[in-house]
Amino acid sequence: MKNLPYELWEPVIGLEIHVQLNTKSKLFSAAANRFGDEPNTNISVVCTAQPGALPILNKEAVRKAVQFGLSIGANISLISKFDRKSYFYPDCPRNFQITQFERPIVVGGTVTAFVEGTPKTFQVNRAHLEDDAGMLKHFTTFAGVDFNRAGAPLIEIVSEPCIHSAKEASAYASAIRAIMLYLDASDGNMEEGSLRMDVNISVRPKGSTELRPRIEIKNMNSFSFLEAAVESEIKRQVALYLQDPSRPPEEVIIPGTYRWDPERKETILMRRKESADDYRYFPEPDLVPVVLSQAYVDEIQNCLPELPQDRYNRYIEKLGLTPYSASLLINDKPLCDYFEETLKIYSNARQLCNWITVEFTGRLKESGQTLLSIGITPAHVAKLLTMIDSQLITGRIAKQVADDMVASPGLDPETIVKNNPDYLPVTNTSEIEPLVDEVLAAHPQSIADYKAGREKALAFLVGQVMKLTRGKASPAIVNELILRKIQ
Repeated sequence: MKNLPYELWEPVIGLEIHVQLNTKSKLFSAAANRFGDEPNTNISVVCTAQPGALPILNKEAVRKAVQFGLSIGANISLISKFDRKSYFYPDCPRNFQITQFERPIVVGGTVTAFVEGTPKTFQVNRAHLEDDAGMLKHFTTFAGVDFNRAGAPLIEIVSEPCIHSAKEASAYASAIRAIMLYLDASDGNMEEGSLRMDVNISVRPKGSTELRPRIEIKNMNSFSFLEAAVESEIKRQVALYLQDPSRPPEEVIIPGTYRWDPERKETILMRRKESADDYRYFPEPDLVPVVLSQAYVDEIQNCLPELPQDRYNRYIEKLGLTPYSASLLINDKPLCDYFEETLKIYSNARQLCNWITVEFTGRLKESGQTLLSIGITPAHVAKLLTMIDSQLITGRIAKQVADDMVASPGLDPETIVKNNPDYLPVTNTSEIEPLVDEVLAAHPQSIADYKAGREKALAFLVGQVMKLTRGKASPAIVNELILRKIQ
């Protein structure tokens, strides 16, 4: 399979993203919508489908769905309704799910995502409200069902088949998650199942516009798994088509539902694909249509917070960040909020962005922690950068101070410098001047190069002096001394 001509084929991908809304109660009952409690404690007669129990719609879930629709420029249906989707699994106590099939609350819209730093716009087909199923838990000799999640409010976001690579799929899903976090509509915790992805994928020869048979990979809760599953499935489908090019596509790819096996690194067939008829959709008789006023929608529109794309534009246009740096920040809302908080007390946005996204993030990556989780305050980061700007410490010393801040998160950078004599900068000209003379005597060619107009030669000479002082000398003083002596 390694030598197959994948570049001659185009994947066609659509995503169905299920986002659990962070309402206090469930979609159709007053039971608590909360993760991590003892099994079968957050339940009611509605979410366990007791005879005669009737659903009552959670209005806050409706509001969050409208917020999402407006944030992607979609059409909000002033009249939407619920339907029953029949399926028979142990974790679905009613044997049907209440969802929106014919008239969803959100129609259309677009999402801008950054694919390896480059913005790309993706089309959304629809987004609808539905309730979640429970969870099957498997033990050594038996299996149990936890209904705590049964009835939790979901918004399912269905893209158009407009995605054409694993990287695009991951970037689009990341952008959806970011929007939900900015709206405070979901905690986006993928390990806890707050965001799960189903991917529909087919392949076709490049240049073709046909939609070939597709398969669905269910319930992925990791962007890395999503990318790996898509790459694997592309290779599997291309290999099948090339085995017998004369066979019609519908005989080569049999629609089915698959799961991703991260250990075997391949997709595993679970069942053949159901059609809409198999689910026996029909209108939910126990819920009236959802009727919204335009005034209600306008009020939500006027109260939307700053969204990821708005921040991205502001960071580039007003703060002067590069597109890559801006995209790094906006896709990590907690880090982006940390940046915003620090920006209130330190105004050099580019310097701040570099230290937050590169210096500190790099130091914390191996431990899996963040600036927030480790407890380094925005005030301490701002103070460190102010010390650099005021030439109290050099950039090299600042990196050593940052190491100490990570090792002892509560320590003030000023205290760190005062307690370590090696961090105190050398500003005494009489100490630096002999070293400047030594460097100039050793590098006459660099002096000649600088006089011939090569600016890099000066930077080289400054660097040599900084080496001799172990980065402690003030670069400005070194610069001044060198220029004075060679001119």
